Amino acid sequence: MNIRSLTRGDGVVIGAAVVLFIASFLDFSSYDCPQGVDCSRFDSPNAWDSLGLLMSVFLAGVIGAALLIVSRAMPGRKVVGLDLGQFGVALTVFALWTAFWTILDVNNAGAGLILGLLAALVLAAGAVAGPLVPALKAPLLSPSGPSQGVQGGQQPYGAQPGQGYGFPGGQQQAPYGAQPSQGYGYPGAPQQGQPAQADPAQAQQAQAQAQQPAQGGAAPAGDFTPFWFAVPVARPLYGEDGSPNPIAELAPGTWYLAVEQRGQSLIAQTQDGRRGVLQDTTGIQRG
Repeated sequence: MNIRSLTRGDGVVIGAAVVLFIASFLDFSSYDCPQGVDCSRFDSPNAWDSLGLLMSVFLAGVIGAALLIVSRAMPGRKVVGLDLGQFGVALTVFALWTAFWTILDVNNAGAGLILGLLAALVLAAGAVAGPLVPALKAPLLSPSGPSQGVQGGQQPYGAQPGQGYGFPGGQQQAPYGAQPSQGYGYPGAPQQGQPAQADPAQAQQAQAQAQQPAQGGAAPAGDFTPFWFAVPVARPLYGEDGSPNPIAELAPGTWYLAVEQRGQSLIAQTQDGRRGVLQDTTGIQRG
């Protein structure tokens, strides 16, 4: 999973899950030692001494957080009909519910139970509010971080020269058999003002195509030139059949190929050849 696809809400969930796991090793309850009695021989129990409490509060919360993070790496995956993210949210809320009633039932709650309740509260809040609150939907790591720069010019969103599937200008075969000299939009093709080597037949064909809009009026509405692009933050890619569940997630730091435009949306192709609809095209960077 690309770490740059994580949001601030994911960071809250991960931090709360770590604190919840640590709290499971702390004292579950405390007691007052009578005067004159050596209490050093008594061990204070923790959550690992109570299987029911361990599974219903501490491990349930940690597993829920793990499912939330995994759902970002594998969007669309389901468990018993529920999306992994939805299943994770349900587990975090269940952990908070159980921790709340458990601490009310214990006379002398220990540090482990108190800290566990606070961690479960933050975990459930981050899981529920993460997709809703704009501040938590922001990327966890800024796209303009220092790790993204390279010598000779900064590459967009952490792309390194000559590495990865879709690096513009890399030594790769143009998709669908197009050559860089054909102006396909393949990154690294000759830019405006740079001469391209072509035979006379290709030059005549290009000249005829350039004259068509002038002779017949405006260019056709469906005229579209595929191009490479990168997204500023992680965005879902939906199926072309209109399914509401995403089939993939486009992550910053990777170049993708736009092969078609449908209204305000783009038909994008991933590294493994899957095609889908990118509904949110705001802020994308063309290669």
